[in-house]
Amino acid sequence: MRDGKTGAQRMTRAGLAAWHHPGIRVSGHLGIRASGHVILPDLPVHMAMVFAGASRREEHRPLRSVRHRVETALMAGTRSCPVLGTEGLPGLSDTRFVRDPHPALAALRRNAPVHFDAGTGLWLVSRYADVRQVLLDPAAYLPDNAQHAVSPLSMPTLRGLARARFALPPALANNSGSTHAELRRLVTRFFNADRVSAAVPLIEETAREMMADLSDRYASGHPTDIAAEYAQLLPCRVMMRLLGVDGISDTTLTTWSDAALELFYGWPSAERQTRLGELVGDFYRWLAAQVARDAPADGLIGSLRGHRLSSGEPLDASTAVAVCFFVFIAGQSTTGQLISTALLRALAEPEAWARAATEDGFAEAWVEEILRREPPVTTWRRVTAHEVELSGTKLPAGSQLLLMLMGTGSDPEVFEEPEVMRPYRDNIRHHLSFGVGRHRCPGASLARTEAAVALRTAARLLPDAVLAEEGDPPMLGLLSFRAPLSVVVRRS
Repeated sequence: MRDGKTGAQRMTRAGLAAWHHPGIRVSGHLGIRASGHVILPDLPVHMAMVFAGASRREEHRPLRSVRHRVETALMAGTRSCPVLGTEGLPGLSDTRFVRDPHPALAALRRNAPVHFDAGTGLWLVSRYADVRQVLLDPAAYLPDNAQHAVSPLSMPTLRGLARARFALPPALANNSGSTHAELRRLVTRFFNADRVSAAVPLIEETAREMMADLSDRYASGHPTDIAAEYAQLLPCRVMMRLLGVDGISDTTLTTWSDAALELFYGWPSAERQTRLGELVGDFYRWLAAQVARDAPADGLIGSLRGHRLSSGEPLDASTAVAVCFFVFIAGQSTTGQLISTALLRALAEPEAWARAATEDGFAEAWVEEILRREPPVTTWRRVTAHEVELSGTKLPAGSQLLLMLMGTGSDPEVFEEPEVMRPYRDNIRHHLSFGVGRHRCPGASLARTEAAVALRTAARLLPDAVLAEEGDPPMLGLLSFRAPLSVVVRRS
């Protein structure tokens, strides 16, 4: 190394320089701005790339100081820590890890509870106590990187997003500012326990309708994919009815939502990126049009349009769209993933499938165990605001953390015999799959209810269903999301 710099230092500076592009101004918070909208970050290949904007505090810091914090965090890891993917552990995107993450998660909890992964530039935090501590301390562990893109996006993808005027300012999951609490309160009103209880008849009716659409093919003995044709569409159809969304198909909305997850949380090829970017651009344009048009004042979109911040200023349109972007994806894709996993694991245990159909409360208990052991949201991210220490490891300010939510549900320090599905375990609600603290998922009650209704309805209407294929189906394997891509059943 003739220049006296380490590979990570050269990579960081090269990455910062590479994004200086004609017509694009690099701001001090590592975000690329085009036409005034935050599009993507200015980070090196092995770091997450910001598409959601930085915290209000960082917006006016000089680029040099922010870059220094990033380099310091990177270098602290590369000098002293092993790399995931060595010593027999698979990488986060490896097929072996996606198929069954539990052996690697157990090894991390046991041997390296705070572990640097050079492939992503993230510190993997895997023990329950550490993850809970991080989630409960939003001042020390900022959510500003929660929606960063995993892979660098190609210039054609960037141009496509810029044409759609794509911008996600801090709103919910990525908001460490003063507006978070009031925006969260606004959204939570539409998904609180009372509203979800009132929506149960609608959810049950929707589930029965969708099962009826599959009944002829299933009854004739043909294999039927109840993930693609039921689980993945049910939450979208319910949300459309709850929010009064019309003029668009549930298939289109779920396609857009899934494309956003793959683009920003996956490792797609350049060609695939471009197509995903087009879909996400279409999704963003549609959401912006919904926010721009007159909407009922008592609905979510109408409430966002009419909301005034505590400062007295009206909520800007781009933040309203950002809230909708988060709500629509969480309300569709992640709940559909939860339902797909709950169906698959219940079908793999015939007793569980029968009990879901006949035993009061079993579907709810089974869903809770799925959330503990195999949640759809497997990880989430934070960034340190100052130097911290977790499990004896000191982390400098600016360290990017990946909280291994899926692993915490199998921590033997908290859950006895965690590998066993035990639907009525005493501390089942102690899992962290919906988060904890000020950023806990506002739609948790709706997701739980939809998944339980979906499982119970399928088990009752398809009592003789068995899995048509041996072994687990292909799994969706994104940085923060995991679920079966299909659940094919036939009559026994």
